[in-house]
Amino acid sequence: QVQLVESGGGLVQAGGSLRLSCAASGSIFRVNNMGWYRQAPGKQRELVAVISSSGSTNYADSVKDRFTISRDSAKNTVNLQMDSLKPEDTAVYYCNADVVRRNLLSGSYWGQGTQVTVSS
Repeated sequence: QVQLVESGGGLVQAGGSLRLSCAASGSIFRVNNMGWYRQAPGKQRELVAVISSSGSTNYADSVKDRFTISRDSAKNTVNLQMDSLKPEDTAVYYCNADVVRRNLLSGSYWGQGTQVTVSS
């Protein structure tokens, strides 16, 4: 199996910064895209940022120029540096990874989620 374990998150004032980290482990042959999604109360889960195995990135318009996604492919980890946080960034943040397992079967895996709360 594959597990994604997130760390980081918490409570911060508007304008502050937080860093989220996620590590994938288990029966992994290769990790393709890794990304972060978020879900605010009463809203659908939305893409925040994604990074490919080659390092290409894509961001939601609402976080461009404020958030930075990065990865360490050797360690199967992905980070999300969040700067200039706004109250509307408050949500549960989920790590996601597209994984090819050692049996060469592919799947999309999710972390358990970590709460980010930005106070005004």
